[in-house]
Amino acid sequence: MCGIIGYVGEKSALDVVIEGLRRLEYRGYDSAGVAVLADGALVTDKRAGKLANLEKALHEAPLPVGTTGIGHTRWATHGAPTDANAHPHLDNAAKVAVVHNGIIENFAVLRAELAERGHTLASETDTEVVSHLLAEHFEPSGGDLAEAMRRACRRLEGAFTLVAVHADAPDVVVAARRNSPLVVGRGEGENFLASDVAAFIAHTREAIELGQDQVVELRRDGVTITDFLGNPGTFREYHVDWDASAAEKDGFDHFMLKEIAEQPKAVADTLLGRIGTDGRLRLDEVRIPDQVLREVDKVVIIACGTSFHAAMIAKYAIEHWTR
Repeated sequence: MCGIIGYVGEKSALDVVIEGLRRLEYRGYDSAGVAVLADGALVTDKRAGKLANLEKALHEAPLPVGTTGIGHTRWATHGAPTDANAHPHLDNAAKVAVVHNGIIENFAVLRAELAERGHTLASETDTEVVSHLLAEHFEPSGGDLAEAMRRACRRLEGAFTLVAVHADAPDVVVAARRNSPLVVGRGEGENFLASDVAAFIAHTREAIELGQDQVVELRRDGVTITDFLGNPGTFREYHVDWDASAAEKDGFDHFMLKEIAEQPKAVADTLLGRIGTDGRLRLDEVRIPDQVLREVDKVVIIACGTSFHAAMIAKYAIEHWTR
C-alpha cells in the first residue's frame, strides 16, 4: 500500500515530509517522491527504488525551502516502478502536483477524454489523470483548489486517497478520500494529513478521521471538511495515546498480529491494477520479455519465517496457474 503525507505550517515542509515517509517505509514501496511549494512555484523530485535514493538526490540538488508540501511512497499498480511513474504527478503546466493511494477504475476513459482535449500525459499511471482534471477545474472553481478537487472526484470511480497542491494556491493542501485510509493531524500553526498517524505522531497527537467521499482543505490556521458536493462533512476527532512504535503497529500488540490481520488487504492491494478485464494478470514491473518468461522451466523461491510458509503455498499456485 502507498504511503502519503501532506504538511502546511511554518517548518521546512521537505524535512517534515521526508521524516513522515521514513515512518511509513514499513508499508512497503518501490519508489518515492515529494513536491514543495516554494517562492510561488512548485518544485518536485521523485525516484524509483528506496527512499534513500530520493534523499541522495535531494542532498546533491537541494530543493528551495518551502512550508507547504506533500510526499509519497508508491507500491506499483498501473505502470512499472520507474522515475516517470513515481508520484507526484503534474499537469502540463507543472502547476498541480498529486499523490494517490488506491486505483482509479475509469482512468482509461478519462485519459482518452483528456487526450482529445489536448492534454499530454507523461506516465503509465492512473493517478496522472487527476492532476490534469484538477488543472482543468481550478480556474472555473475561482482558484479554489478544494472545489476543483470536489469537481474532479465526482468524475472518478474506484477507491482512492488523493492529495494535491497548486502553485497558485499557496499554504493550502487539499485531499480527498473514498474507501482508502486518510487521517488529519491538527497542530498549532500547522496541520498534517497522512495515510497513517505514524507519519505525523512526532508533531501532534490530535487527529481527525475522515468519513467516506470527503474532501479536506488544510491551511496553517484551520481544517475544512466537506463532502464531494460541498456540504459540511461529519468526522471523528480523537487523541492518539500510542507512541510512534505503537502507531506503526496500528493498535496491535506486535507486528506479527498486525501482519496476520492485514493478509486479506495485502492480497487485495497486491492485485490492484494487475488483473485485466479478461482475467489475465499484468505484471508490468517484471521487466522480462515474454519470450524469456516462456522459456523458464524452474522457479526458486527463497524465504524464511512466515514468508517461507507463504512461499510453500505460492509454490502450488505457481504450478497450477503456469501449466
